[in-house]
Amino acid sequence: MITLFARALATGAFTIALSAPIGGAFAASASPVDPSSPQTQKDLEQSMRGEAFANASYRLYAAQAQRERLPSVARLFEHTADVELGEHFKEAAALSGLVGSDAENLRAATAGETYESRQMYPGFAQQAKAGGDSRAAARFSEIARDEGKHARAFGTALRAVESSRGTVPKPPKADEVRVPQGPPEVRARQTRADLDTAMHGEALAYAKYQQYAEHAKDPALAKLFRGTSDVELHEHFAGEAKLAGLVGSTHANLTKAIAGERYESRTMYPTFAKRAETAGDSQAAERFSNNAEDEAGHARAFQRALDRLPEQPPAADSP
Repeated sequence: MITLFARALATGAFTIALSAPIGGAFAASASPVDPSSPQTQKDLEQSMRGEAFANASYRLYAAQAQRERLPSVARLFEHTADVELGEHFKEAAALSGLVGSDAENLRAATAGETYESRQMYPGFAQQAKAGGDSRAAARFSEIARDEGKHARAFGTALRAVESSRGTVPKPPKADEVRVPQGPPEVRARQTRADLDTAMHGEALAYAKYQQYAEHAKDPALAKLFRGTSDVELHEHFAGEAKLAGLVGSTHANLTKAIAGERYESRTMYPTFAKRAETAGDSQAAERFSNNAEDEAGHARAFQRALDRLPEQPPAADSP
């Protein structure tokens, strides 16, 4: 994955974020397939956050590589993003019991979106305004309104599912935000921290809603989850990433990716595997060990790509 997530895990910066229902994560899920240990469940949740964030970030890095006319690097980022979401996140979600019935998933989503719209994003907006980051304050306020709409749509869908009457709302459409290479557009340390928390939450919501959609019995509900997930990724996450200056040059993006993947392969996942094995959660231990091997391979692939970059990167297309 990438440095931001590795640093946050190392410093414990996600303690608050993991305890709050960001995007509705883990608020209501089916019984875990294997883990019985609270620590294993917590490690799975941290893993899913990181995998979702890596998927979202690597998509943006791939777009930057394309702008720098480095198609092979773009393909590498895209392929790795697919693995992080389609294998690592999905398998951790199955072990943790993330996906429940349609009604359970809707309750979880409604709770998370309500929390974001009424507490998290208004609080972030207030702090950004106090820190002099007016653009971030406006973005946080806008997202709070969007999440309120999402909560109401999910609530309506829940009533339709539970009563077998009424209709599931139509999915929202994302107003996609382009994220070119650039420095952070915020100044205050608190705003930067809030953006990091928000990006992880939006990336997780995208990944989680994709899983809900895949398991939805009602095609209209699947469309609602997918449409909402697109807003979370292409509008909310992307808008926050632009403010945070998440995307650098391809050289810088590869360097961050290597550091994050090495941390996960050498420290994070081996630690998770050891704890799960001690707790008797054998399936989780095996999954964490396999992830460690995969992340080591990702780090080597990114390093090879970095070594092959020209000394002077090609000029990027103008934003």
